[in-house]
Amino acid sequence: MEHKQTIGILGGTFDPIHYGHLLAAECARSAFRLERIILVPAAQPPHKEGLSFADKSHRLKMVKLAAADNEYFEVSELEIHREGLSYTVDTIKSLQSLYPHSPIFFIMGADALLLIKSWKNYQQIASLCNFIAVTRPGFNINEAYKSSTDLPVTFWSKVIHLEIPAIDISSSLIRQRIAEKKPIKYLLPDTVESYIYANNLYTKE
Repeated sequence: MEHKQTIGILGGTFDPIHYGHLLAAECARSAFRLERIILVPAAQPPHKEGLSFADKSHRLKMVKLAAADNEYFEVSELEIHREGLSYTVDTIKSLQSLYPHSPIFFIMGADALLLIKSWKNYQQIASLCNFIAVTRPGFNINEAYKSSTDLPVTFWSKVIHLEIPAIDISSSLIRQRIAEKKPIKYLLPDTVESYIYANNLYTKE
């Protein structure tokens, strides 16, 4: 019988991937004993339609470089190769078909829960997996927060709260610092930093 391997999924634009993403994935893996973390870079996120990104081939390569030194991490190219917008519900279904006996946990920032009603078939996503909502220290997903999202009780029964160390890094901050010729060392893995500079990514030129 096939082993029921518990899987965590972290999706994103990863433009570029940084230590905040990696910390969330590793903390979730450790806290919930996930046996595999799958990083899924999006080709074109629907909620960021019309915005410009580094080419998907660059973003995919950076994610692979960032994941290379963690034996529990792997990278999926599902969304990169799929035509059209990158919808989470389609990705979860695809991964379910690949790992039919594996419980799936979707890792996301708690702030993303405020936007999840705008996701395609968000209620169906909740029927396919559990959510790990990552928050900074001291942030509490309490009843007031839950009521502000206007999500059904059945949805919240699939959400697990995970507090992780605060790390104030964002992809937009890194892009801005590069454009302003400021250092980005210690914000992301050295291999990713080297790749960015070698390929002249995020410069104003």
